Amino acid sequence: MLDFVPFAGAGRQMADHDVEAEFVGQFPQFAFPQPDPRAVAAAAIGGDQQPGRVEGTSNRRVEDDGSDIPDARRMSPAAPRVYVVSDVRLYREGLISSLARQSGLKVLGAGPSSDVLGQITALRPEVLLLDLAARDSLTLPRRAQQVHPTLRVVAFAVTEAEEYVLACAEAGISSYVAQDGSVEDLVTAVLCALKGELQCSPRTAALLFRRLATLSGGRSTGSADSVLTPREREIAALVACNLPNKEIARRLRLGPATIKNHVHNILQKLNIHRRGDIAGRRLKPDAWRADPAA
Repeated sequence: MLDFVPFAGAGRQMADHDVEAEFVGQFPQFAFPQPDPRAVAAAAIGGDQQPGRVEGTSNRRVEDDGSDIPDARRMSPAAPRVYVVSDVRLYREGLISSLARQSGLKVLGAGPSSDVLGQITALRPEVLLLDLAARDSLTLPRRAQQVHPTLRVVAFAVTEAEEYVLACAEAGISSYVAQDGSVEDLVTAVLCALKGELQCSPRTAALLFRRLATLSGGRSTGSADSVLTPREREIAALVACNLPNKEIARRLRLGPATIKNHVHNILQKLNIHRRGDIAGRRLKPDAWRADPAA
């Protein structure tokens, strides 16, 4: 949310009508209403009219000279503070431009995923707006919350397939906006996340409940393929072949930190403590397909 400073003499007719028309055409939210005559008269005679209020004008906010205070200056100073993360500069700049026209959020800045931890420490945003296509996007929320424990993370450009939605939930993401979501959807997701709420479709709610039931059942039955995502099963297969994280990262073209996070999730879901125990878990015949010589 950007602070707006009105033109000097706001409320009187501008000398250059073309400039005013062009400005208002681009930014209609900043159009200046005509001043209330009673306010102008009160100011002229030195009345005791309180600045910022005009009696009998439906609580309109006015300056000392009788002109209306623009809507941008009436906004709450406590608008949620957000920071945008995307490795694509065009996406960052486009989202900042769109959010600047919204009245609900204050954008502190934007940057690539490689700089985010330092920026979080310096700026202390309330919400991180995360492009899910960014590097290590599924490990970033946990690392960011270690630096800033109260931080909420809202992902955008999320594919609404079961695997991606569940991956977001398991990564510590508070809410998400689908690939076809709007800026208004993103603002709503941020506000819901700050209230500890998730705005989602009935289908997504049912999906999360099924996942919770599966995880609960998996702890007692020990069935690995029923609780692991396809990516986790792929990594688990390579772990079972005694490959180190760096080699797994090379083969799957992922970052070592991403592999480490996946291994941690695999151990947690299977309720085991050592990676050497992964190979001993019961699973379907085709659940592990890894060629250690690949």
